[in-house]
Amino acid sequence: MTNNQKATTAVRACLLAACALLVAGPVPARAAALPQSPPGDWLYVTVTRGDARTGDPRTGDPRTGDVRSGDTRGALLLCDPPQGHAHAARACEELRAAHGDVGRIPLKETFCPMVYAPVSATARGEWGGRPITYEETFANSCALTARTGAVFALPEGPR
Repeated sequence: MTNNQKATTAVRACLLAACALLVAGPVPARAAALPQSPPGDWLYVTVTRGDARTGDPRTGDPRTGDVRSGDTRGALLLCDPPQGHAHAARACEELRAAHGDVGRIPLKETFCPMVYAPVSATARGEWGGRPITYEETFANSCALTARTGAVFALPEGPR
């Protein structure tokens, strides 16, 4: 066997080994990377004081222009059985009546002050086997509660 034949055989063996690793290697890595979602109906809800979409550009991310308030609270709302925050049972009842659609929760008749103190609410999760995404900014926390009921009734953070 000449040196040229030995080199060709070595290259072929390395290519064959690399192909075998590519085929077998990624499968366990992908399986390990998939997160387990909680069983049943659930939402991860957050409330951010201040308008999460606007603000002082000097304090935002210079690469994206994203400006966010520093006061964000969140909770994992589980509904089988209800748990996650103090009003979980009522929030889950309201969500069941709206088939998991936060935007379909009936508006509560209440009088809210005409004060602009924006709050942004987000929810991401799964309801009835389908993905749920909700994002809205309200004029104040009274308007948030009137529109979304107990879903975003998280305890106040420190001021």
